[in-house]
Amino acid sequence: MNPKPLSRPRLISMTLARFLAGVLLIGGLLFLPAGTLRYWQAWLYMGVLFVPLAIVSLVLLVKDPELLERRMRLQEREAPQKAAIAASSLFTLGVYLIAGFDRRYGWSAVPIALVLLAGLLVLLGYLLFTLTMRENRYASRVVEVQEGQVVISTGPYALVRHPMYLAVSVMFAFSPLALGSYWALIPALLLPAALAVRIGNEERLLRQSLPGYEEYCRMVRYRLLPGIW
Repeated sequence: MNPKPLSRPRLISMTLARFLAGVLLIGGLLFLPAGTLRYWQAWLYMGVLFVPLAIVSLVLLVKDPELLERRMRLQEREAPQKAAIAASSLFTLGVYLIAGFDRRYGWSAVPIALVLLAGLLVLLGYLLFTLTMRENRYASRVVEVQEGQVVISTGPYALVRHPMYLAVSVMFAFSPLALGSYWALIPALLLPAALAVRIGNEERLLRQSLPGYEEYCRMVRYRLLPGIW
């Protein structure tokens, strides 16, 4: 059963509250361990994350509030999904904390050019994320089959079955370098393992509940990485 739609004022307030909470949370996870606000890599990184997010949220609020509302949902029902989300959250926490402490104690010396390149790749990952949402209006945060949902096989879905997870993988794989830390690569590179668990569980649900998904899987062979898996 689909949840009752949110009113426009409620959706606006929830979107704004989560945006501000995200800024404060990630800022705290980076700047408090760093012990300083003079951490230009973190400021650049937060700009790369939150400026596009603000723009996309505003566009969705005006043009597609239903999709924005679906992106607000957080409560998973599947136990494997909950475990994968918990692991992903732990790895993400590790990336930000290690990067912050790396800035404080000077463990890494990432060249400025590499920081900027990594920031650009994070931005490109978010662009892929946005293109995926534009192609698939059923792209919820939780694993579910919604009323009227159909299989999407166009755009990035013609290359891999889970382009949104690919986008997330790209963003977090390059986040440590964008933050000026080599050591933060360790938890970042563990994130795809948690995503693989989510993908396996999600595909079982989609094969069972979404008409045409089995045929789509035969047409698009790769789940996450073209030519690999």
